[in-house]
Order: sequence, then structure tokens, then C-alpha cells
Amino acid sequence: MRSLAVAGSLALAATLGAAVPATAAPAAAPVRLTLPALTGPYQAGTTSLHLVDPRRKDPWVASQQRELMATVTYPVRHAGTTPRAPQLEPGMAAVMADAAPKLLGIPPGSVDWAATRRQAHLGAPADPSLGKRPVVLFSPGYGGPRELDTVLTDDLASRGYVVVSLSHTHESAAVEFPGGRIERSMSAPGDPVEMKKAIDARVDDSRFLLDQLSRLANGDNPDAEQRPLPRHLGQALDLSRVGMFGHSYGGYTSGETMYHDRRVGAGINLDGAMAYGFGANGVPYLPGEVVKHGLDRPFLLFGSELADPATGKLTDHNHLNPFDRSWVDFWAGQRGWKRDLTIDGSRHHSYSDLQAVVPQLSGLMTPANRENFIGTVDPGRSLTVQRDFVSGFFDLHLRGFDRHLFDGPSPCYPEVKFV
Repeated sequence: MRSLAVAGSLALAATLGAAVPATAAPAAAPVRLTLPALTGPYQAGTTSLHLVDPRRKDPWVASQQRELMATVTYPVRHAGTTPRAPQLEPGMAAVMADAAPKLLGIPPGSVDWAATRRQAHLGAPADPSLGKRPVVLFSPGYGGPRELDTVLTDDLASRGYVVVSLSHTHESAAVEFPGGRIERSMSAPGDPVEMKKAIDARVDDSRFLLDQLSRLANGDNPDAEQRPLPRHLGQALDLSRVGMFGHSYGGYTSGETMYHDRRVGAGINLDGAMAYGFGANGVPYLPGEVVKHGLDRPFLLFGSELADPATGKLTDHNHLNPFDRSWVDFWAGQRGWKRDLTIDGSRHHSYSDLQAVVPQLSGLMTPANRENFIGTVDPGRSLTVQRDFVSGFFDLHLRGFDRHLFDGPSPCYPEVKFV
């Protein structure tokens, strides 16, 4: 069963590389997707940052300085007339349109990917009356663009956090830069040398991002083109209270960044193995430093159900199941606060925007393919659990507010297993 850790960790990159049969005929008109409403007391504003690291060359293109795209989403009382932000800029919408038939098994042209709007408002001024807010970084899965993880990040912003999502250039399937330039992936998922290069780059990217947020909080504009920023944005950042979470390899990135940088005080791993070699198919088990040494700060493991490729039977991704040795070993060495939760009936991609998107494609996907992506859990309940427990974790550890979600099983959340 060790191969499940490989499948669970590569996320979008692995899925893009595996052909999924599409249905025969496209829909009469492209589906226009909607993303769920925010549940916090605030609206959300958002902007993007183009960041260039003058001290670091790109690990995949040695002739280039390392450059990144980040999305900053923050709470506002009133977004005014500012428009809702697109989930995908035109270049990334075209990338998704090309990838979707293979990724999701849907007919070409059956979804208008450029039409989807986030719940966050583009360029809305930050609200000084809210004071400085805790900052939470987000890292997507291996090969994954940050744009496909907005449901959780935008909602967390509506609950009072500044959330900064990062794409990892030349590992992410594609990254769109100002002016529409697209940088494609140059990484080979599964190869331990490439996976080590990726995790090292991710940690360096995250630490560099924190440096640039410090510049922003001090009144500087870190954007490479000096594009105008929303008013009062720098005043909203409280960098004395920083958390991090991520999906799949992004969950590993969160833990590994915490090990290397004490500025990050609490972290969440959404269903990601914490190793760059998974101990399967002739590849050795190569755990991260966070696994070997543990942390002295709070960390949450949040797993899904995965199907054993040999038997087809479902198994829980948790620290008691040896299919992912990295979770077993991390749990044994973790010195800080820890919890291990599973959403009953979920799958690996339940922890991405696909949890909200796939149910809207029911006429385009086979039931088996739908279940492969998001499982059998009720989609609305899955989103409620994720939003409540992610925000509850950061409320507890960054704001000192205990909603008692982690005391044990609750009839209010019957889908959540405490391991």
C-alpha cells in the first residue's frame, strides 16, 4: 500500500499526466461555475504580487532569478464597487481549458473556465479599523496552481486573516505573470532528485515570501513592476502571528518551512505525505527534516480516504496506517500540540476547489470519476468541515480563541474522525 503515498502527494501533476477518458459529446453550452459564498463576518479583498528574489537563481533555469506569483487576500468590511476577482486570469483559463479533458474526464469546451469569479474583490482597500490581522501562508500540491485553492483561502480571509497563496514557478503546472506570460512546469514528479529540488525550492520560496511581506508591512511595495497596491494593505499584516497550511505537497511544505523558519508558529497538512522519496516502486523512503526532527509548535494532520490500487478497498490516510510512513514517523516525533483528523468519505482532491467544482459537472463526469476526485462525502458538509476546522485551528493557535473543535468527536461534525 506504500504506493498510495505517491499517488496522494503528487496531486495535480500526477493527475495531469494520467489520461482520463472524456465523455463523448460536449455540453450544448459551456458550464459557468460558481464558488460558494463566504461564511465569515467580513467580505474579502484581493491582489497579486510579482516577486523576484535578487539573491537566488531559479533551480530549474539557472540563467533566471527566482520569480514567484503570490495572491494576497484579506478581510474588509465593505468591498464597495470593486469587482469580484476572476479565479483564473486569461492565460491560466486557457491552460485549464486544455488540461480539463484529461484532468477531469470532461468534453473539451464544456466549461467556461474564464467565467468563474472568486468571492474576493479585486483591489478593495484594506480596512484600518480592523487592525493588524494574523497572516497565513498557503502552498498548493505538487504541480498545482494556487488558483485552484481559493475556496478555503478566501473564506479564511473572511474570518479575519490575511492569506497569502503562492505558486512555485517551474514546478507548478503553469504560472501566469503580469502581461500574460506563462511559465510552464519543468519538474519531473516522482523522481527523488526532482522532488528534493522541489521541496527545497518551496521552503526557500516561502521564507522569501515572508521577507517580502515584511517589506510590505513596513510600507514598501515589493511588486517587481511596482503595480499599485490596495490602500492600507501593509497596515493589515501582523507578522508576529504567522501560520501556514497546504494541500498535498503543500502540506509537506508547511511542515518543512516551520522546521527551517521559526517565524511560522502553527501549520496544517491537508493530506500530503511529508517525504521526497515515498518508499515504493523501487524508490527509497526519504523523509523530510520535519519528519526526522518533529516540531515544538502546533501542527494538524488532516487526511482523506484513499483506494488501495491493489485491492480497491478504501483506507484512511492517518498516522496509524503504515501506507504513509512519513505520517507515522512525524507523529512519533512531534513535540508540540498535535491532532490527526480524517473526513469520512473524502478523497485527496476534496481539499481543493474541486470539492466545489466537481458537483457542478455531474452531467459531464461519470459517477466513478466524480467519486475518485471528491469521494462520497456530502460536498457542502465537506466544505463546512474544512472551513470550520482550518479557521478553528488558526483561531486557537494564532489568536488564542478556543472554539473547542479539537477536544474530540462532536455530533455537530459527524464526518470528522479523530485518530
